[in-house]
Amino acid sequence: MAVAYSGFREGQYPDRGNGAVNPSPDEILEDLNILVAHDFNLIRLYDSGENSRLTLELIRRHQLPIKVMLGIWLDAEFSNHEGCPWLDEPIPESQLAANTSRNAAELLRGIKLAQNFEDIVVAVNVGNEALVDWNDHMVPVNKVIAYVRLVKDAIDQPVTVAENYAWWIRDGAALAAEVDFVGVHTYPAWEGKTIDEALAYTLENIEGVRSALPDKPLAILEAGWATVAVEFGDRANEANQARYYRELETWARSTNTTVFFFEAFDEPWKGDPDVPLGAEKHWGLFNVDRTPKQLLQRLPSANAR
Repeated sequence: MAVAYSGFREGQYPDRGNGAVNPSPDEILEDLNILVAHDFNLIRLYDSGENSRLTLELIRRHQLPIKVMLGIWLDAEFSNHEGCPWLDEPIPESQLAANTSRNAAELLRGIKLAQNFEDIVVAVNVGNEALVDWNDHMVPVNKVIAYVRLVKDAIDQPVTVAENYAWWIRDGAALAAEVDFVGVHTYPAWEGKTIDEALAYTLENIEGVRSALPDKPLAILEAGWATVAVEFGDRANEANQARYYRELETWARSTNTTVFFFEAFDEPWKGDPDVPLGAEKHWGLFNVDRTPKQLLQRLPSANAR
């Protein structure tokens, strides 16, 4: 079991056009030590920006027993305003052109980080849900394939792309032929499933991908359960998150499948700022103040063992 990590705390957020408010080195180091203490030694980062570079530097400087799947974030190169529920109007062509230039710079940053931190970065993910039909940062699949080839030619680590299971099943064959392993997202809660149905539905998703793409190794790059969510009602709680994690962990160990649980810490910057109980803010195994939720309150830490 691995974990997705983003270190933005209360009042912090990434750059979405007006500048970022980033966590400090001390805050990132505190997070990393918390994760190590709870036996999380493999983490997923989502981009190759300043926070990711600093995280890698801190892991090396403090000789932390953490490996990283590094992300390369891709912004929209196509206006998906007809498919994305929250895009009210087309993304201007000038913005799409600027995004393409930013993506090129991000690719080079990711390549450089993977090369410079080869002892820590064990895989690289190019794009996160940039292909699903509901996203706001769509990139045409032929461009993603070109980006994957660019990264693979430059680094020694395996390369993947993170997408929803349904996209891989329906549209993933051409991209799967390019990546070293398939990176799958699965969220039973978003699809109306109860906690009693959650694991079975996850495994149904995974088997669907395996059937569609039988010759490719597979890892789950996101699977989680929100602990607060107006969208999910009573299904969102810490007991259900703990149950889903434990059931998924048992399956992952029995099948030798890598699973990145989403996510390490709650992220209050996400979602609608006027909806504090929205699901996007509450997927963490830890609260935003870094106190553990139910699952990790019951698990002994590495230090205790």
